[in-house]
Amino acid sequence: MFAQQTITGIVTESAGNNGLPGVGIIIKGSTVGTSTDFDGNYTLDNVKVGDILVFSYMGFNTQEITVGSSATINVTLQENSQTLDEVVIIGYGTTTVKDATGSIASIKSQDLNKGAIVTPDQMLTGKVAGVTVISDGGAPGAGSTIRIRGGSSLTASNSPLFVIDGVPVDSDGIDGVSNPLSTINPNDIDSYTILKDASATAIYGSRASNGVIIITTKRGTSNGFKATYTANVSVSQNSRTVDALSTEQFRDYVNTYGTASDIALLGDASTDWQDEIFQLGVGTDHNLSLQGGNEKFTLRGSIGYTNQTGTILTSKFERATYSIGGTTKAFDDHLKIDLNANLALINNRFADTGAISSAISMDPTKPVYDSSSPYGGYWQWLQSNGNPIAVGAPKNPVATLQQQHNTAYATRSIGNVQFDYKMHFLPELRANLNLGYDISSSEGSDNTYNSANENSPELAKLGSERTYEQQKTNLLWDFYLNYATDLESINSSIDVMAGYSYQNFENKGSSVDDIQDPSITQYFDFNNVLNLQSFFGRVKYMYADKYLLTVTYRRDGSSRFVGDNKWGNFPSAAFAWKIYEEDFMANAESISNLKLRLSWGITGQQDIGPYYPAIAQYLGSTETAQYQFGNSFVSTYRAEPFNTTLKWEETTTYNLGIDFGFWDDFLTGSVDAYYRETVDLLNFIPFPGGSSLSNAGNANIGSMENKGLEVSLIVNPIRKDDLNLDIAFNASYNDTEITKLTTNYDPDYEGVETGGISGGVGNTIQRHTVGYAPSTFFVYEQVYDSNNKPIEGVYVDRNNDGEITIADKYRLENPTADYTFGLSASLVYKNWDFNMSWRANVGNYVYNNVDSNLGFELQLLNSAFPDVISNGVENVLESGFVNGGAERYLSDYYIEDASFIKLDNVSIGYRFIRPEDKKSQWALSLSGQNLLIITDYTGLDPEVNGGIDYNIYPRPITYMLGLNLTF
Repeated sequence: MFAQQTITGIVTESAGNNGLPGVGIIIKGSTVGTSTDFDGNYTLDNVKVGDILVFSYMGFNTQEITVGSSATINVTLQENSQTLDEVVIIGYGTTTVKDATGSIASIKSQDLNKGAIVTPDQMLTGKVAGVTVISDGGAPGAGSTIRIRGGSSLTASNSPLFVIDGVPVDSDGIDGVSNPLSTINPNDIDSYTILKDASATAIYGSRASNGVIIITTKRGTSNGFKATYTANVSVSQNSRTVDALSTEQFRDYVNTYGTASDIALLGDASTDWQDEIFQLGVGTDHNLSLQGGNEKFTLRGSIGYTNQTGTILTSKFERATYSIGGTTKAFDDHLKIDLNANLALINNRFADTGAISSAISMDPTKPVYDSSSPYGGYWQWLQSNGNPIAVGAPKNPVATLQQQHNTAYATRSIGNVQFDYKMHFLPELRANLNLGYDISSSEGSDNTYNSANENSPELAKLGSERTYEQQKTNLLWDFYLNYATDLESINSSIDVMAGYSYQNFENKGSSVDDIQDPSITQYFDFNNVLNLQSFFGRVKYMYADKYLLTVTYRRDGSSRFVGDNKWGNFPSAAFAWKIYEEDFMANAESISNLKLRLSWGITGQQDIGPYYPAIAQYLGSTETAQYQFGNSFVSTYRAEPFNTTLKWEETTTYNLGIDFGFWDDFLTGSVDAYYRETVDLLNFIPFPGGSSLSNAGNANIGSMENKGLEVSLIVNPIRKDDLNLDIAFNASYNDTEITKLTTNYDPDYEGVETGGISGGVGNTIQRHTVGYAPSTFFVYEQVYDSNNKPIEGVYVDRNNDGEITIADKYRLENPTADYTFGLSASLVYKNWDFNMSWRANVGNYVYNNVDSNLGFELQLLNSAFPDVISNGVENVLESGFVNGGAERYLSDYYIEDASFIKLDNVSIGYRFIRPEDKKSQWALSLSGQNLLIITDYTGLDPEVNGGIDYNIYPRPITYMLGLNLTF
């Protein structure tokens, strides 16, 4: 054990397998060491078995090797700058991390969120600074609201542009599939690239004001055949439900505050209605992929199947996916052809989420079933004649779910074929042709039978039936020329690209309502077309591998506009300085990367919903609105509102960024500061009477500014052959302010109402106002007593005029978080791996519409409906509110700080490897999602898109057991 020996060997670099001179070798914990000679050879004396040799060399990852019985130890060092050479997908081309001039984030599949991921958007949650992902409830297959650096528009779309394998896709769902990304199998995704600043996005011009997310699917490999099968089973359970009064609390409340007739309405049952409508969700997922190839041809194909039931009765999501991707080379590798095709078949059954509010307000002393009920055997509130009580009575939520059959079947296929030809006579010149498509269709029905939603048993048995169908086609034709060459005489390189893009969208469909009753059956159909055409170009220039300049220009045309307003111009410029390449940094061994980035650019927006907002149109009447002339009925036509002055909304962005790497890439990251200004806001505003065909419509009025700071850090404190730890942290600050909403300055203009709420008639809780963030809450200031209990109907007279009017309302906070944080850790020890992801929002506020609409006495005991008693939420016990009028709904009492910390994902796995065939392995994993929420918010979930919390489908806790086979 104490014997000493001499160790010899050679140290090589991985890229060319060449010997590395000057590599430092030291016995860990001592001063004994040596270095390699010119050819990479070394000799080290006085080494004992069990000593740890540390091999270090600038620009390469340090390795530690434990000495065994062998006297020869050869080591291959990996370049620590390999991440800088990583290829990043950008618009109409690629670049490397070290040569990128814009604000770009790239995430590979192994770094994305793990667990029971049904839709691709869930993989990005909390992973990228400045990118927020808020799921739209807990329904299986539900979509998410994704924002990059906040939003740059008011009423136009704030969603980023999605580009899948080179095809810009429609970000809107189709009938029956609300989430367009649910048609993509997450297992097929290889990487995400997020383009954030205008320098990176302006090449897409149109639709790029809110950033671009490029999704690249997996490809075949040239190193032989590989097959992978993954499967998992998951269970989901709601961790929280709305705090409705329990049966005992409800009885006590009615007995205390109710009249004799109210008390007489109490039943003998004890029903937890939320427990009756919620269930344990179960999901399964299976995926098989086959890939292989050689230097000339690679191919990958996959099949996937997902089946998931929701945590509310009757909700279900089922999906089958098929994908194939191949690459081939011809003509001495001058021609490269990429082919990709993805197909998804989706079956959805939707649950009526209105049953959730019914479950809260339904009398818990009533049973679920009533054998004498003519409405399918479900207990309902009925009049003395046996008809349902139409107004003021909640419906049996179990009946609402079970008696409605709302289903949809959809197909969607996205694909492209791309030809990239390197000219034989001039290899530096390439021609690229990309032909892509995104085609989807859906059909569905929404039928209800024997429901108490009808006014009589006869109508209930007749029921209601509706069918619909829709087809959407998106065809793409892109062509560009690219010339790239080194200019050795001036120590430079140049890359020039110019092209043309044509994209055509068609959306058509029809629906038939009330088909069960021919006397009231109505037919609707539509057919809309949107065309986008663009000319674009980019120049990249690099001098001495230190100074980089990128200039882009795009000219976009949209059929949404007319005349000279059809076209918009979107330029950008960016400069980057690789400081770490300068001579004065040669001795800065602790710095592996240091790059400064500056950028400016203009992007556009035209996605305001209507396809023809600037064109005169006429709307034909339905059959029930025809005009009678004698015995003849004539259809009438109504002029639709339009605005010929509509034009592109424009967003100008300035970005300052710095990328860095320290201490052999122990710490890497970036810091970005940005400022955005949007002018000619595409806004839906009120029109003066008589000035248009409508009292409101679309117009280019207003401006908005947006500024923020983003920090991304990755720490790699442990890097060994059998142990590796990565910790990633990101933080963002964002501030958005409306700077103009009228053509002329008007200090008395209160702004545009928005944020409709449940309760009262036509109430809104938010306003777009100059000087404030969009959707800022506009409320009365509640007055409290000495015990900090709100005094009903008493509000602060803020203007001191002796009365409470709308002039006393004030603006209080907004639903968008000021600060967002993400933290993830990945630990690999031998065959074990562990991953964990945390996320936090600070400064987001929510209007608790559940409490405001279901937390006052007249909700439970209303004399206007003497034959009904309803349940409410526990807030009625805290506030003591009886009614309070319309002002109560608009009280700041219901505005709550919804800042939170969430543990999004935890997973642990183990790989079983066959020693004789390390390519064949299988792995087991256990994971959990949405495991922990820390917040002061009293509602169901603090993460509310838009800031108004009402009738949310709960986001459940999900546990998953997974299996992965590779051979």
